Amino acid sequence: MDLFKAITGKNPAEFEQAASILVDTPDIELFKKLVKQDDFLFDFVKNNVAKRIKQACNKNNYKNLIQFLEYYSPSYDTMFAEVFKQYGDESIAEDMKNLLINGSNAQKCYTLKFLKLLNKEQIKDLIPMVRETAILDDEFLSNNAIEFLSAVNDEVSKTEALNKLNSTDEFEQYNAIKFLVTFGAKDALPQILDVMKHSSLSENIASEIPFLIDLESLLEEDFDSAVLVLCNIVNAIPEIIQPSAVIDYNLLEIFENLYYESLTSSSALLLRMAKEKFASLEENEEYLFDCDKNTKDEVSNINKFFKGVNVNKLNSLLYDELYDESDFVFFAVDYVNDIEELETLLDSENQTLLLKVLTTLKEKQALKAEHKQQALNHITSENIRQIAEVL
Repeated sequence: MDLFKAITGKNPAEFEQAASILVDTPDIELFKKLVKQDDFLFDFVKNNVAKRIKQACNKNNYKNLIQFLEYYSPSYDTMFAEVFKQYGDESIAEDMKNLLINGSNAQKCYTLKFLKLLNKEQIKDLIPMVRETAILDDEFLSNNAIEFLSAVNDEVSKTEALNKLNSTDEFEQYNAIKFLVTFGAKDALPQILDVMKHSSLSENIASEIPFLIDLESLLEEDFDSAVLVLCNIVNAIPEIIQPSAVIDYNLLEIFENLYYESLTSSSALLLRMAKEKFASLEENEEYLFDCDKNTKDEVSNINKFFKGVNVNKLNSLLYDELYDESDFVFFAVDYVNDIEELETLLDSENQTLLLKVLTTLKEKQALKAEHKQQALNHITSENIRQIAEVL
């Protein structure tokens, strides 16, 4: 019997036997193969395998799982932790602590998942070391360490991350945001949104926010900020965010609700952007080549929805965002066809916006010498001036 096919298959008699062999032997080679195939197995298959391994464990064989800890997969770490918690005694806690101190990164990843399930008194001496682990480059190890710190409500590490949001280094800000999202610091959301609005990494930051709060809830709490997050998310697909996010973020239902129930100048702009982006995704086969059928079907459904959208109605609302203080003005410039409306922005004090307007006018073959001169009267940045002058 091919144990790998059996444990990942649909035959109960075979996968139950394979799971028992895996745990009882223990069959390290079989587990190594499962981990190696992690990226190629569907999530539901990996979830089934995890359940089957868990069901094969008991108080007499559960310690055999320790021999698998050298081969890390996020598909099995929570299940291992639950098994150790269910059947373990005090000795397993000590074993895990020792691995956290002396083990490999893979072993530390697993142990952090288990140790965070213990009461704070049992693990409080580990907190300083886990704080250091949380800022390592190993993403799995770092994330599991942050989850540990969240489980013990470590205010020290949370405060450090909050302070880094004020950094002048955008990458430090972004790493702090990833920390706070993994920590589950919902109270940091206003500060995270503010950083997003002013960062050149706005699309990366927006991609993190749905893991802190679902987009429907954010729309209810802070409509325009949520729409801005969605604008950045749409822009980030597929280069930064995988197209499968259309399902993860429930984008079709969100678009429908915005169009039929909450159409404003900002949501109209979002829908205008999304209409163009999703048409492009479907027209260019390479964008969806590696996607599963559910993702492709959802992109198709989104495009069907947009075919029934009144584009003129959307466009008529965009002009309300053509002012300096609008969080959406940079997006709006791309979709406004009225040259006179764009000309009103040439007195802006935002030099980056001035360059954006000049570039857009040139793309529309409407750029005049007086446009450049009007903008240059407000441009003091030498770098921006040089770019503007050669347009």
